[in-house]
Amino acid sequence: MTAVTYGWEAAVEAQIRSAQERGEFDNLPGAGRPIPGRDVPYDEGWWIRGFMEREQIPSDLMLPTPLQLRRRIEQLPDELRDLPTEEAVRSYVAVLNAEVVAWLRTPTGPRVVVRPVDVDEAVRRWRADRQRAGPATTVEPVPHVARPARTRRRWRWWRR
Repeated sequence: MTAVTYGWEAAVEAQIRSAQERGEFDNLPGAGRPIPGRDVPYDEGWWIRGFMEREQIPSDLMLPTPLQLRRRIEQLPDELRDLPTEEAVRSYVAVLNAEVVAWLRTPTGPRVVVRPVDVDEAVRRWRADRQRAGPATTVEPVPHVARPARTRRRWRWWRR
């Protein structure tokens, strides 16, 4: 080590010692308690697990694309159950199928069988689930309310 390194370390040690004398390290959170995870075997992914727990990120996001798509297809009946109309069900399934087809065109990740969902079968299952649930969960469609037509005058305010 060089003299510069010793001088730098000495300066840092002096600052720490003076902070201890002033009591700046007293009553810190966690003082007197053991370090969490000290007796647990070392895990290389500890930081990502901690981040995901702290930020409440679902673990599904860490899965490869085909497994994410399969999980979404498995959970499809639960997702569709809350949709109010058949058009909403069809559009939801269409978006999911578009993602599946996009993955099938350029597959990445593990070789997992993923097929598009049959839209008509999904609608049939959605109708059956709604009939089983009873009339209390049916949602009346909101009537379309036409907006008043805009006049040209509103858009030409700058010509006055």
